[in-house]
Amino acid sequence: MDDTTKLICSYAIGLKFDDLGPETVHQAKRTVIDTLGCAMGGFSSRPAQISRDLALRVASSTPSRVLGTASYSSPDMAAFANGVMLRYLDCNDCYFSPGGGHPSDMIPAAMAPAGPSGCDGQTFITSVVLAYEVFCRLSDKVVASGLGWDQGMFGVIGAACASGKALGLDREQMAHAVSLALVPNLPLGVTRTGELSMWKGCAGANAARAGVFAAQLAAEGMTGPPEPFEGRRGLWAQAVGSPVQVDGLAQPGQSFAICETTFKSYPSQIHTQGPIALALELRPQVAVDDIESIMVHAYRAAADNRVSNPEKWAPKTRETADHSIPYLIAVALQDGAVAADSFSGQRLQDPSLAALVGKIDVQEDEEYTRRYPAELNCRIDVAAKSGGIYSASAPYPKGHRANPMTDAEVEAKFRSLASETLSDSQCDRALDIAWALDRQPDLSALFDALVV
Repeated sequence: MDDTTKLICSYAIGLKFDDLGPETVHQAKRTVIDTLGCAMGGFSSRPAQISRDLALRVASSTPSRVLGTASYSSPDMAAFANGVMLRYLDCNDCYFSPGGGHPSDMIPAAMAPAGPSGCDGQTFITSVVLAYEVFCRLSDKVVASGLGWDQGMFGVIGAACASGKALGLDREQMAHAVSLALVPNLPLGVTRTGELSMWKGCAGANAARAGVFAAQLAAEGMTGPPEPFEGRRGLWAQAVGSPVQVDGLAQPGQSFAICETTFKSYPSQIHTQGPIALALELRPQVAVDDIESIMVHAYRAAADNRVSNPEKWAPKTRETADHSIPYLIAVALQDGAVAADSFSGQRLQDPSLAALVGKIDVQEDEEYTRRYPAELNCRIDVAAKSGGIYSASAPYPKGHRANPMTDAEVEAKFRSLASETLSDSQCDRALDIAWALDRQPDLSALFDALVV
């Protein structure tokens, strides 16, 4: 067993619910509520229907619940189906450090074995916090996207730890689960380049599925390569190019990574959250037909341009549009909101929207880049035909850990996203259960409350 595997599996086995503290437990509940709202909002989407149809064809002697239904599948396929629906709207949480991604993609891996193993709410919460800790601390050290890999590179490891924790794996089994998750599952960064496909919203779900499968294999006695990180042709040598010293895993009394995440206010990529909010702030000040041009000033990671990313100035898919700052600013200015229906085929093909998109440019501000990722600065300057420049700027969009949502706002987001699939009384019931998650004997009541 190499040093990184030892560190991760020892931490995974040793972490206990009592180590978390009230603040971390409360944030875990908020995160589960936010994630379940996203899942119910994405329930009827085409990718969710495809994955759910596949999952419900599978029967298992260790059945796992598929969200939104009273039906079961195998644990790995349930994790995939649940992960696809929660990721579809691109409204689930984000983590920022040198690397980053969407750690809530791993929550279905903690949910999947909860039925078969009968784990209680405290074990589930501990598994979720563990997944976040592993994913985020690895992302602190390695920028997967900068190396050409997708964020599932570390998501699959966190998912294996979460699933293995819920299954009650011992130290040796957990080490094999980590290896069996990592070695076969390096996802390519092409997932998030060019015109984006449905797979953009499924990649994290696939990491969760693979993590669950790895934990199941390890539970049955399957062994994996003993040095998946540091061995010859291991992760550091093959995918990163140099050794990495992983550290910072939270101990009792310290801040856990799940408390450092950002919730989203709009169903779109994290880098678009600030620009959307600023566009909505400017909307009452200048009429759309009076706009001459719009300049967006952003940090490098957000500063796409027409030459390098032309598809974002003429998006053809929802997945591309929800990553497009020009498209989303145009929608915000025209409609006064960005919501799930902002990405319909009709909106994507609207000539008046395309004309407004054509007036928008994005450029990098070097000072904003220097302050990133601690700050997500953005400034929008709108030049009016009638004269004058209208400007707005902010360093933290709503939901950022420096500008957090209140519990009431998290609940409101849940209700807003789930309202198309759940009744008001179902939302009430689900929220009551989620806020009392640490007192639940299992997850059955929560799944029952979410049946569409």
